[in-house]
Amino acid sequence: MDKLIITGGHRLDGEIRISGAKNAALPILAATLLADTPVTVCNLPHLHDITTMIELFGRMGVQPVIDEKLSVEMDASSIKTLVAPYELVKTMRASILVLGPMLARFGEAEVALPGGCAIGSRPVDLHIRGLEALGAQIEMDGGYIKARAPAGGLRGGHFFFDIVSVTGTENIMMAAALASGRTVLENAAREPEVVDLANFLIGMGAQIKGAGTDTVVIEGVKRLGGGRYSVMPDRIETGTYLVAAVATRGRVKLKDTDPTILEAVLLKLEEAGAQIDTGNNWISLDMKGNSPKAVNVRTAPYPAFPTDMQAQFISMNAVAEGTGTVIETVFENRFMHVYEMNRMGARILVEGNTAIVTGVPCLKGAPVMATDLRASASLVIAGLVAEGDTLIDRIYHIDRGYECIEEKLQLLGAKIRRIPG
Repeated sequence: MDKLIITGGHRLDGEIRISGAKNAALPILAATLLADTPVTVCNLPHLHDITTMIELFGRMGVQPVIDEKLSVEMDASSIKTLVAPYELVKTMRASILVLGPMLARFGEAEVALPGGCAIGSRPVDLHIRGLEALGAQIEMDGGYIKARAPAGGLRGGHFFFDIVSVTGTENIMMAAALASGRTVLENAAREPEVVDLANFLIGMGAQIKGAGTDTVVIEGVKRLGGGRYSVMPDRIETGTYLVAAVATRGRVKLKDTDPTILEAVLLKLEEAGAQIDTGNNWISLDMKGNSPKAVNVRTAPYPAFPTDMQAQFISMNAVAEGTGTVIETVFENRFMHVYEMNRMGARILVEGNTAIVTGVPCLKGAPVMATDLRASASLVIAGLVAEGDTLIDRIYHIDRGYECIEEKLQLLGAKIRRIPG
């Protein structure tokens, strides 16, 4: 396995471009199955999950046409099988997003349960119950979700999400776009990635109102056409580089991003002492060489502070002035990175769903192991501010969500390199 080695103590300073958002690109790619003419999706990030989704489409008979910038033209009219096999699905939970579009467009679908899922204990059951509210008949067989639409196709319905689910909202919204009649989704996810998907669908001819609010109304149409669409910038990648700049007392300008989609993060960074300026598609941040001040954060669904940014803020608080608390309300067991950071000299105490972080003057480089995507990013930030060398193992987690992370950090002056496995 590849590893990253970071020699810390260098302030980040420079400009980089932000990539397209994986969490918007994956549902948009799935939604191309709804179109009866070719669709081109642009600004896709160069990430493993994206190539896995494209490979999944190829396995189903769709022939993607990819250019040198990783824009992809998809034409679902060539589809040959409506099965998403386990050997591909097991590596990527987002693959369940093909369930709704296949069912709505072709009347049936067979999708393997993503690895580790269990109906009833993970939100995948929301996808199933939502599709059943549109008339789908669904059974579980051999680890596969087997779904069939009624005669005449899916029909509009009403569904209330008892837990806010981004992918659940996206899956049902895609299915409802071709269902007959009106569908109302309540307690829907409000994330910008949901809005991006809705805008993509509207561009193909869907009738959707309320995306970005907790009530989404979809008037089903008989067909969706093709078109061309550019995926939104990645707000979590944006936030991660901003936090890294704050932690290293640096100065950065991030281009091709959108400051309106991470306001909760920007407010907390200003509270930490950052001077922030924004334009239509850029954000600049300057710490003027000062240490950050500790901040308190509490995660919650959008538009509140994102769970995908709490690990990075723990790294920042670890070298900040004062003590900050980080409360995680969205996911369980999301503090595994804390124990690795404490090995680097951080002072972090975990009590239930709260991490209490007391800043120290400096962390010490050490060998550490990444446990998940955002935990990996927090360890990179810790390595950037630590004395000496930090060796990060199992960085395939990082590669699932950050395009060319070492190259981008090198452009900002970081001493970081990849060691091939």
